[in-house]
Amino acid sequence: MGAIWAGLALTLLTYFLIFKGLKGTSFSDKSTLAWIGEHTNLLLLGAFVVWTILMQLLHFAFRINMLRIVVLFGTFSLAMAFAGNDLVNFIGVPMAGLESFRIWSSSGADAGQLSMGSLLNPVKADTMILLIAGVIMVVTLWLSRKARSVTDTEVSLGRQGEGYEKFSSNAVARGIVRYTRLVGKAMTSAIPQPWLQNLEKRFQKLDINKENGHTHEAPAFDLVRAAVNLTVASSLIAFATSLKLPLSTTYVTFMVAMGSSLADGAWGRDSAVFRVAGVVNVIAGWFVTAIIAFSVAGLCAATMFLFGAYGVIALVALLALVIIKTFTLHRKKNKPDHKLLS
Repeated sequence: MGAIWAGLALTLLTYFLIFKGLKGTSFSDKSTLAWIGEHTNLLLLGAFVVWTILMQLLHFAFRINMLRIVVLFGTFSLAMAFAGNDLVNFIGVPMAGLESFRIWSSSGADAGQLSMGSLLNPVKADTMILLIAGVIMVVTLWLSRKARSVTDTEVSLGRQGEGYEKFSSNAVARGIVRYTRLVGKAMTSAIPQPWLQNLEKRFQKLDINKENGHTHEAPAFDLVRAAVNLTVASSLIAFATSLKLPLSTTYVTFMVAMGSSLADGAWGRDSAVFRVAGVVNVIAGWFVTAIIAFSVAGLCAATMFLFGAYGVIALVALLALVIIKTFTLHRKKNKPDHKLLS
């Protein structure tokens, strides 16, 4: 069944990475896109058959773990899904502003009398500007400590073993864990014991190998969960982006990792409360951030409208102060002596 699952996963990733991805590219012509749209089902069926046979052959002939290929392919697909969504969020508003300025410059009309009806049409982004924006995003993700902190938080919440927990327990998390355990006990009592024993054999933890007196840290999750996380997260992000739905790529990957870790039994009796508390904090932060962004955007717009240039200068100074303050707090929070092992 491994080749069938790998073939299905790679087919999904091929669909969102290539078929859906070609629609937004500047180098693809309309005839090619029309042909793909007319033969999508046939292409997907052919991709599934080819990927499934190829995975089985690689497994039989070279003993290659097909999940490694899914993880590698999924890594590129998730990167493409992030780029397709986050790059639009990063460059979309500036490109719309630049297009508005170009329309006004070519019209010769007064700025207060110009209609923005031309922006009803799709704004075609300049390829060079997109490349520059992409380079900025790559460099920022590579060098940013905050980006590494976000990744570290996601991995720690979904890891298989015990360790330092970033989030403290709260009443909501304790209540969820308590009542979920009661439901689990009721369901377990209704399942025959031989079935439970067979299921338990499938949840074998990875052993930490000791060689030459050194302890090698086990990975946060195995290839099965890595393949599931990458496939589901990249597919969801690419699908929502193709439908022009607003979503947070970070929160999608967070919740996919949390769901697979819960199903894999990665949350123990001692760590479940802290992991659920982390999930609650992430979800709450999502909604609180939306409310704060809505309120602050309205406040900034009102300040610039009422106070003009003085309001802009004050907002820029406040922005610089906030950036410096958050950078200082984040650096203090992530000092080595702060991360004490539990």
